[in-house]
Amino acid sequence: MSVRLGLSPLSKALSMRRAMSFNLKPCALAVAVSLPIAGYVQAQEIDVNIPAQPLGAALQEFGRQTNLQVLYSPADVQGKNSNAVKGKLAPTRAIAALLQNTGVTYGLQGTTITIAATAGESSTLELGATQVTTNQLGTVTEDSGSYTPGTIATATRMVLTPRETPQSISVITRQHMDDFALTSIDDVMRHTPGVTVSRLDSERTQYFARGFSIENFQYDGIPTLRNAAYSSGQTLTDMAIYDRVEVLKGANGLLSGAGAPGATLNLIRKKPTKDFKASLDLGAGSWDNYRSQVDVSGPLTESGNIRGRAVAAYQDKHSFLDHYERKTNVYFGTIEADLSEDTLLTVGFDYQNSDPSGAGWAGSRPLFDRSGNRIDVKRSFNSAAKWSSWQQFTQSAFATLEHQFANDWVVKGQYTHQFSGYDAQMGSIQAGPFPATGLSTLYANKFTGDTRADSGDIYASGPFSLGGREHELVVGVSASNSHWKGKNHAAPIHANGRIVDFWNFDGDFPKPDWGAVTDRFDETTRQTAGYATARLNLTDDLKVILGSRVANYWLTGTSDSTETGKLIPYVGTTYDLNDNFTAYANYTEIFYPQTARDRNNKVLEPDEGKNYELGVKGEFFNGGLNTSLAYFEVHESNRAESDAEYNANPTNPAIKEASRGIKAKTKGFEAELSGELAPGWQAQAGYTHKVIRDEHGNKASTLEPQDQISFFTTYKLTGPLDRLTIGGGARWQGKTWQSVYNSAKFQSEDVRQEAYWVVDAMAKYQFTDNVSTTLNVNNLFDKYYLTNIGFFNTGYYGDPRNVMLTTRVDF
Repeated sequence: MSVRLGLSPLSKALSMRRAMSFNLKPCALAVAVSLPIAGYVQAQEIDVNIPAQPLGAALQEFGRQTNLQVLYSPADVQGKNSNAVKGKLAPTRAIAALLQNTGVTYGLQGTTITIAATAGESSTLELGATQVTTNQLGTVTEDSGSYTPGTIATATRMVLTPRETPQSISVITRQHMDDFALTSIDDVMRHTPGVTVSRLDSERTQYFARGFSIENFQYDGIPTLRNAAYSSGQTLTDMAIYDRVEVLKGANGLLSGAGAPGATLNLIRKKPTKDFKASLDLGAGSWDNYRSQVDVSGPLTESGNIRGRAVAAYQDKHSFLDHYERKTNVYFGTIEADLSEDTLLTVGFDYQNSDPSGAGWAGSRPLFDRSGNRIDVKRSFNSAAKWSSWQQFTQSAFATLEHQFANDWVVKGQYTHQFSGYDAQMGSIQAGPFPATGLSTLYANKFTGDTRADSGDIYASGPFSLGGREHELVVGVSASNSHWKGKNHAAPIHANGRIVDFWNFDGDFPKPDWGAVTDRFDETTRQTAGYATARLNLTDDLKVILGSRVANYWLTGTSDSTETGKLIPYVGTTYDLNDNFTAYANYTEIFYPQTARDRNNKVLEPDEGKNYELGVKGEFFNGGLNTSLAYFEVHESNRAESDAEYNANPTNPAIKEASRGIKAKTKGFEAELSGELAPGWQAQAGYTHKVIRDEHGNKASTLEPQDQISFFTTYKLTGPLDRLTIGGGARWQGKTWQSVYNSAKFQSEDVRQEAYWVVDAMAKYQFTDNVSTTLNVNNLFDKYYLTNIGFFNTGYYGDPRNVMLTTRVDF
C-alpha cells in the first residue's frame, strides 16, 4: 500500500509530512492551518465518484479524489463498508454521505480529516494512502476481513468494482485463504466457484472452467503461459506471498493475448504496509504435515516514504500416499519507494522450490490389469519408486514505476523476469499386473529443462471529456519473450530389468542409468501487442466499454507457429437498474497458436475462442456483499482432438499424436455471492451449470461436471464467545467420466466418477489480541472419489479426511 499526502499545491505549502502513526489524543489531532483555508476546503464543491466498498479502501479513494489527508484507525474501519458517493459535492457532504450508518464519525481541521469510531476509544491512527494509482491492481484485501473485493482490474486494466465489471469474476481474498488454510493454488481453486480441479499425478494439476483447461496465469496482471506437459511450477504455487487470487471467467484476449478461452488466473502479490506488522504461523497436520511462515512488513525510513515486506515459508509435507514427501521453500521480498508525491517505484523478487520424493508420474494407480479387467487398490497405494522426483523451481524479479499527473492521468510501466526449471527423474508403474502372476513393469524417464521469460508492459490511463461528460481511457503496449530448453532421457538402462511385484510394491526399486539424451527441445515464444480500452459514460446509469488488442505471436525452434496482426475485440456494457442491481453484457475473444499436427503433418490453425455473456450483478450492504447471475456461451474453433480413425491405421505407427481441429461450444449459467451476509457472517458460494458439446453433438471435456456447487462460510460469535469463529463449507459436483482405451480388450470404455459431496469444517479461537489458533478439517466425512480419470489409463484419488492446526502470533 503506497502512502503519500496527495494534497493540493496550497495545502502542500502549508503542510509537512507526518509520522506514520499517532495516538488518538486531542493534542495529536490539532492541525495548524488557518480558518480561512479550512472554510475554503469545507465549501469547495468537487466531482466525487466513490463506489461502495470496504471502508478503509473508500477512505483512501476519498483522500485521492479530494486531495485531503485522512487519518484513521484500522480497528475503527475493519469489517465496515462505505456508502456509494457520486456527484459534485463539498468534501464535508461527501465524507458524511460516505460514512452514513457506518458507526464512524469524522472531524475536519484544515486539510486533514480524522476518522474515529463513535465509541471514541483510544487507538492508533493511520495515514490514509492517497496513492498515485489508487492501486492500479485493485483493492488490497488483507486486513479487510471480507470475502469480497473492493475493486478489481483483471478484465480491462480499469480499476472497477465487481458490479461495474461486465464479466464474471471470482476472487478468493486473503481472509478466505487464512480461514480455511488455503496454502496452495490447488486449495484456492477448489474453493473457487465454477472451477474443476483434476490432479494428473502428485506434481501436476489441471484446472477447468467453462469446458476448457485453464492455461492463462497472470502475476500482478503480467500474463504467462504455463508449460502444461513438463510443468514449470504454476500449479504448485504457494499462497504465502499473495493477497488474493482473481479468476476471470471466459476469454481474456484483451490483456492476455494468446491463451485458452476458459478462464484467467491473476495472482496479486502482497504489498508493503505503512505501519510495522509481523506475524508467525506454525502449523501441524495429518500425515506429518508441518508448516512455518514468517511475514514482516513496514516502513524502512522515518517518514515512511520507503516501505518493505519480506515473507518466508517452509513446508515439509507427507501424504496419504505411501512413501511420498514434498519439501517446499518460499521467499519473497518487495520494496516500495515514493520517489515524489506523484511517483511510486516498486521492486521485488520471489522464489519457490519444490522437492518431492516418491513423486507420481501419470496418476497413482492403473485402472486395468493386463487382461483388461478393472482393478482397485487402497487409496494409499503409490505406483512411484521412492527415488522418483519432480523437482521444480520458479524465481522472479519484478519492477513497476507509476506516475500520476495533475490531470489525474496515470502512466505505469512494469517489467518481470522469470526463471523456472525442472529436474524430473521419474519412475512408476503405469500398467496393471498380469492376473496370473501379479507382476507388472516400472517405466522410467528423465526430463530436465528451464525457461527464461521476460515481460514488459506500459500503459496510460485517465479521464477525458466528450459530449459534456467525463469518460475513461487506457492505452498500452506489451512485449514478452520466453525461451524454453529441455532434454529427455527416454532410454534408461536397468541393470536387473523392470519387473516388479505389483500387489506388494513398496517403492523399493533401483534407479536406472539414464543413458544418453534422446530428445532435445529449444523453443522461443515472442509476443508483442498494443491495446486500448475506453469506458464511455453515456448516461449516469449506462456505461459502455470498448476495447481491442492487436497481437503478434511467434513460436520458433522445435515447433514453429506465427500469428501477426491478430485483432482481438472487447465490448462490454453495464446499466444500473436501481441502487442495488446492474444489468450487463459482454463479448470478447482469445486465440491460442498450437503445435499439434493433423494427419498430413500440418500444424493446426490457432485455437480461437469467443465469449458471450449477459447477466445481472447485485451490490448490497454498501458493497459488503456482491452477487451475480450470468448466462454464458463460449465458442471454440480448431480444438485439438485425437484423430482416432487415422491413428487406428496400422500403416501409420509413427504418427500416434495426429490431431484435427474441431469446434466446441459451451452453454451455461452461473450464480455467485461473496461477502458479508450479516455482521460477522462471511460467505462465498456459487452454482454452475454448463453443457459442452463438439460440432458432432458429442459431449466434450467430460472430466468437468455438468453441475457443481460450492459454499464456504464463517461466523464470528458474539457475547461471551466473541473470540470464537466457526465455519465450514462443501463442494458438490455431478458425475464425470472419461472414455478410456482398454488395450487388452481392443475397445474404449467409459470410466465414471459418480456425483459426490466433500465437506470441510473450521474453528478459530482468538486467545489474545495477538495470538489465535485455527483448526481445519478437510473431507470431514472421508469421501472416496477420483479427482482424475484416464490420464494414461490411470486414476488419482482425492485426499482422505485430514486436519491442520495452525497457531498465529501477530507482533
